[in-house]
Amino acid sequence: MYEFLHLLSALAHAFIQFIQPFLVPICFVVAWAVFAMGVWSLWTAVRDSVKRAHRMHQIPCSQCQYFSGNYLLKCPVHPGEALSEEAIGCPDFASVELGWNVTHSLKQDV
Repeated sequence: MYEFLHLLSALAHAFIQFIQPFLVPICFVVAWAVFAMGVWSLWTAVRDSVKRAHRMHQIPCSQCQYFSGNYLLKCPVHPGEALSEEAIGCPDFASVELGWNVTHSLKQDV
């Protein structure tokens, strides 16, 4: 058993001596490859998050006159689709114009 361990140790030492001139370039390439994969992973995560946010901002429910804001029944017309991606392009969407028109008409009434 001792001879086997001694032989294994000698082979390991010979292998290390053989690959020692190549270790610096190998480590250099591996380190830059790991760095590049990290940057690529971060880039794809940011890109996918931006695409998802853009898609979510296309949901028109919060500007619809049928939107109740109640978490139990968000929309009486399409309760299953309200505030989801299925609501994009809703055929029953009716815009609520809150803002200048409402305040302007209130000022005229006074």
